[in-house]
Amino acid sequence: MAKNKKPNKVKARLVRGFNDRSPSDIRATNKMMGQIQEVFELYGFDPIETPFLEYTDALGKFLPDSDRPNEGVFSLQDEDEQWLSLRYDLTAPLARHVAQNFNEITMPYRTYRSGFVFRNEKPGPGRFRQFMQFDADIVGAPGVAADAEMCMMMADTMEALGIKRGDYVIRVNNRKVLDSILQTFHISDEGQKLSVLRALDKLDKFGIADVKLLLGDGRKDESGDFTKGAGLSPLEINYLEQYLSANTLQSQHEVLSTVANALPRKTSDKEGIEGFFESQMYEDSTFSEGESELEELQALVYDNGYEKDRIKIDTTCVRGLEYYTGMVYEAKLLFDVTNEKGQKVQFGSVGGGGRYDGLIKRFTGQAVPATGFSIGVSRLMSALKNLDRLEAQEMPAPIIVCVMDKSRIADYQKMVSELRNAGIRAEMYQGNPKNFGKQLQYADRRGSPAAIIAGSDEFEQGIVQIKDLIVGKEASKNIEDNEQWKSERPGQFECKRDELVAKISELPAIKKWQEKRQAK
Repeated sequence: MAKNKKPNKVKARLVRGFNDRSPSDIRATNKMMGQIQEVFELYGFDPIETPFLEYTDALGKFLPDSDRPNEGVFSLQDEDEQWLSLRYDLTAPLARHVAQNFNEITMPYRTYRSGFVFRNEKPGPGRFRQFMQFDADIVGAPGVAADAEMCMMMADTMEALGIKRGDYVIRVNNRKVLDSILQTFHISDEGQKLSVLRALDKLDKFGIADVKLLLGDGRKDESGDFTKGAGLSPLEINYLEQYLSANTLQSQHEVLSTVANALPRKTSDKEGIEGFFESQMYEDSTFSEGESELEELQALVYDNGYEKDRIKIDTTCVRGLEYYTGMVYEAKLLFDVTNEKGQKVQFGSVGGGGRYDGLIKRFTGQAVPATGFSIGVSRLMSALKNLDRLEAQEMPAPIIVCVMDKSRIADYQKMVSELRNAGIRAEMYQGNPKNFGKQLQYADRRGSPAAIIAGSDEFEQGIVQIKDLIVGKEASKNIEDNEQWKSERPGQFECKRDELVAKISELPAIKKWQEKRQAK
């Protein structure tokens, strides 16, 4: 006789780069996002929501990492054999939304969105394939004032979350300046240009030594994976490093003057920096336009009280996404943390953005100015934990109403309803009621402040027993045996049935929670 084969069990496992979220993490995230939302609303932004899935051609391909399957996105074909992709950010779907609803939208269009985005990238420590972003954008505003508002709003958001001045800075640069500088090195190939920009964008993450490898032949990471470099010469890398070290517009000019006289360039009647600008950078006034915009933004934010300790021009701010056309900015946290190697490092970026005047044009055929900022929610959460700006669990666990008599289920449910109507979290025990000890064990594991106990005797007398589990747990440290526990019943008291809600409301954990709710 054949043996009965055991059924094949599916192995429970997470997909690499994805994670489950705990109740405390979700609540802390919701609280943080509520604080961000308040700032965004104060600046006149309204919420919208776009779907997770978009047509692949509508999303476009603007990701910094192109060495992954499906060009860094998760894609599938529907029944009509059209390619669909999970959104990789919240900006590309916004461009589609604006183009599709262009005649109904009031310009300038100020909107914010939040939600999960997905990237088909190599996962690693602190790097996930699914993560949450919180974006704000202004569409239809071409002026530098809109970029300045985004920077000021981000500074205000950092402080609303409890991040003090000196612990953060909003860094600003201009892609027009960066693009013009790349012309100096005769980089006209878009692929090489993006490789350079993406290498520079990793300066905070990798440091200058590894970035120089990415600017040259390439870099091998700790796992042995090799990333092909941008192919610049050692001389070009050296000058680019000097430019990155320049922290003022004047010092940029000095470095560029040196580069102009050292690198081969187009023929010009003028020498030095003048000839360099004429032949390489000022052909289309791109450099001077970008520089002028930076100076205008600097004046706007300073006039509104946002000094260099909050918003500053920084030549090392690059941003790796392809669609940026003007200002780029980044929220950087300056305090030190210990990384996975045990090294002290600055926490770094928690969000960034910039101007993308050409993204909506893909749909409409005409340029639509737009600028926006994206916050990395999970990364910002990690920062706030490091600064001890998050409460581990603000909301108390529910009161557990124990089931002592199955014929009185309706009475137990009524107790639960009364507590809920008073704004107190409560639940009736839904497991097997035969073992009373397991009910209390359940309440203890849930972290419940109290359990309600009422058997036939209590119902006859019109009373209930309230077991304060927090007091009981503290008292148990000084109780040596079960007999003492049973005789003293620490934390347990009785009250009239109609006083149940009032007595529960007096428990310290519940009272503290209700006071916080009223304060809000």
